[in-house]
Amino acid sequence: MTTDDPLSPLREALTVSPTNVPLRLHLADSLAAANRPADAEALLKDGLTRAPNDARLKLGLARLYLKQGKVSAGLVVCEDLTEGDGPAEAFALLARLHLRAGDPDRAETAYRRAVTLDPAAADPELAARFADTGDEEDTELYGRVPADGSPGDPDDPAEVERPRATFADVGGMDAVKEEVRLKIIYPLAHADLYKAYGKAVGGGLLLYGPPGCGKTFLARATAGEVRGGFLAVGLHDILNMWFGNTEKNLHKVFDQARRNRPCVLFFDEVDALAASRADFRQSTVRPVINQFLNELDGVQASNEGVLILAATNAPWHMDSAFRRPGRFDRIVFVPPPDASARATILRLHCAGKPLGEVDYEAVAKVTADCSGADLKAVVDRAVEAKLAEAMRTGLPKPLTTRDLTAAAGRQQPSTREWFADARNYALYANDGGQYDDLAKYLKLR
Repeated sequence: MTTDDPLSPLREALTVSPTNVPLRLHLADSLAAANRPADAEALLKDGLTRAPNDARLKLGLARLYLKQGKVSAGLVVCEDLTEGDGPAEAFALLARLHLRAGDPDRAETAYRRAVTLDPAAADPELAARFADTGDEEDTELYGRVPADGSPGDPDDPAEVERPRATFADVGGMDAVKEEVRLKIIYPLAHADLYKAYGKAVGGGLLLYGPPGCGKTFLARATAGEVRGGFLAVGLHDILNMWFGNTEKNLHKVFDQARRNRPCVLFFDEVDALAASRADFRQSTVRPVINQFLNELDGVQASNEGVLILAATNAPWHMDSAFRRPGRFDRIVFVPPPDASARATILRLHCAGKPLGEVDYEAVAKVTADCSGADLKAVVDRAVEAKLAEAMRTGLPKPLTTRDLTAAAGRQQPSTREWFADARNYALYANDGGQYDDLAKYLKLR
């Protein structure tokens, strides 16, 4: 560095007071303004070796990375800063970095979080970009908006949404998708043809399999495929301690779906509402099941245009009446993703993260029996390990095949316990052939 350098006095002052963070930041900003970003980056990294947890230095480094176009490195720094309730500026920077990475949904989530933490973090450019979307946290995280843009009837048990996800966002599951197309999507897309054959648009499909394999997400994507409403119904929306209210709530959700047709009406953990009546001695439970059956049959009102999907981890606990034609007459096994699907799912979960050389097929080979949820946990573990390394060294690095493989070795597949139980039903309770797909998957026939 020559004596003609106008920043020499600042450098000398920092030499005397190396722990002076405001001075270091001022010098780094001056170096960046003088078109010397490499010197500014080295200065900030040196500061982080002295104070690894200083948010001001990390913010300065993230701003510099954004200015240089080093998106992956900037994402690593900002994601560390935004763990929990980080500074609002970090969320705003994260929004801009996600936009640079081509991930507008995550950018919107980060920006709205920034404004929530501090209204002063509002950015006119980002605000204009995200002005047309809802401002609720669920909308930001999952891309969900009310079906008609209105808050809905306050007496409705659940909210009708219009999902953005489609089958393109669902990794693998090709056979299951085709079953859904045949039963749910094609009748709606070719309604005139189906009516010519006297086939109503609607019906029910029951998805079963180990937890975490994407049954709920598939149902949401089905609504996205048909550009229809999506009404997700949980036990908390239906069950009520007062006699007769549970049946009323069931009728309300069906009526709500009929008012918003075409609409995918999705029941999660449906075995809790549709359990075998032979298992209950209490007379209060039977009316709920009978009400559910009446609604499926459309006794009081037509279900034309209402596409009914349900998910369960234990179909063997459901009343056999629910599997009668016209109700849940199609039972589809949703297996854990195969190797190709696992690679696709890993790509989806890694999207928008700082990446180096990643061989997704190699990682997929060491994640046999893993569910989609397990694969997300693998990516999360790898990211956490990378963040911990960045905190130690002050140098953020992208994810690699080695990182994901190491994380996979620490993640046990959650599906094995389910298959141990399901195997008995496939062997000894499959007289009607309803579990043939499961038996074939387990190579029992």
